[in-house]
This record gives sequence, structure tokens and C-alpha cells, in this order.
Amino acid sequence: MNDRPRETDAQADPVVLRADRDRVATLTLNRPKQYNALSRAVLETLSAELNAVAVDETVRVVVIAGAGRAFCAGHDLNELRSLATEAEVRELFTLCSTVMQQLVTLPQPVIAAVNGVATAAGCQLVAQCDLAVASGNARFAVSGVNLGLFCSTPAVALTRNISRKHAAEMLFTGEFIEAPVALEWGLVNRVAPPDRLMETVQELANNLIAKPREVLALGKALFYRQLETGLAAAYSDATRTIAGNMASDVAREGVDAFLAKVPPKWSS
Repeated sequence: MNDRPRETDAQADPVVLRADRDRVATLTLNRPKQYNALSRAVLETLSAELNAVAVDETVRVVVIAGAGRAFCAGHDLNELRSLATEAEVRELFTLCSTVMQQLVTLPQPVIAAVNGVATAAGCQLVAQCDLAVASGNARFAVSGVNLGLFCSTPAVALTRNISRKHAAEMLFTGEFIEAPVALEWGLVNRVAPPDRLMETVQELANNLIAKPREVLALGKALFYRQLETGLAAAYSDATRTIAGNMASDVAREGVDAFLAKVPPKWSS
């Protein structure tokens, strides 16, 4: 197991921790006293870690977690209020949007391990991860509207995860939803008892690790590309992608093994 501390902000401890174990890289937001709020230091460090993970062929799955009792309470409001100009605020939100898009372009699947409250940009982070497992006591909200600050950037990820009416309800009311509702609405994939959260995350990660790395990377890229195109363009892209995939050694091995009723060599 490899723990690598990264950049710190005003506190002495690293703001993001990376731990590698069994081909899973866990990136833990580490500002528990601030409910893991996304300061500039957090965003910059998380961005650097995602860049490092993207080219690390030993990493098959990435997990985003939060230290302490919260997953992430969104942006650091103290830091936001300290910014003097609109340009400085825009720069910070641009950095956050860049990190969110890195999660999409990362070749590995990303799982959010939601151990507690996920609000505003924290809820955005859950929505932007490919998959999410929530503790039974997790709660979700995009509550900026209650402060006179509509959650515009979280809306981008949220509306691409759940239905329009459910997203509008969360964004317009700022009210919390509990983990079972988040599961019902499609914001998370699984809900686990609090003491089994990371075990459940690992079970999901193990399922992904058993799949060919290059095929998951190919499939993830296609998944997000086709979502942003019209139907005809999506089918054209998917047809090219699956034809190229079928011509690959890994697919030929998988199909031949299935027909022969034996495990494929890449799963051993």
C-alpha cells in the first residue's frame, strides 16, 4: 500500500491523500474540519493526482472519498468571499470545472465513496464520477439557492445524472435528499450500511478490475462521447468503436474463451 501526501493549504496536513492498493487508487479529500470543502489547494492537488493516475497503468479503478464525517460540502465559502474580483471567482470555478471534466476523460472508472454529506460542488463531484456508492447516512443537496447563489456548475453534472424534474426540484428548493432517494433517482448506484461502505466500494471495484483495462477505457470514452451527440452520430461512433474493438486481440480472446466455455486468459 502506497500513501503519497500532496499539497497542503493553511492546515498542516495534506489536503488530498492518495493510497494505492490492489490496483485501486483512492484519493481522499482531507479537510475534515472544513467538511472537505473544495479550496483552490484541494482542486489543484486533485487535478495533479488525476493527471498522475491517468498515465499509471497499474491503476485499474479510482475511488474518490472524504475524510471524517462528510464527503464534501462544496466550495470553500470563506475562500470564495475573499476573492476581490469576478475574474478571480471565474478562475476558481473554471478550475473546478476542469477537474470535473478530468474525471470524464480519465481512462479508469471512477467511484465516489460517499460517507456523509455531499452538498453543492460536493454533490456535483458525486454526479460527475462514473459510479457512486453511498453510506446509508449520506445526504445530498445543491443548496446554493438558499444563499442566493444558484448551483449553476453543479447543475451541469446533476442534470446529466437524474431526471429533469428531480434535478429542478433539488436545484430550485435546495432541499436535502437521503441516500435511498438518491438511489431511487439514479444519483448513486448502491447504498451500503455505514460500516460496510468501503467494503461495498471494493466489491464494485473488484468487478471492474476483472475486466480488460483497455476495453473499459475504450467503453468509457464512447459512453460519454455518444451522450453529447444526436442519435445518428451516436450510432455511427458506436459502430466504428465496436468494430475496432472486435478486431482487437482482447475481444477475440474473450469471445473464443466464451465459445470454448473456458475463462479468458486476461481474467486469470
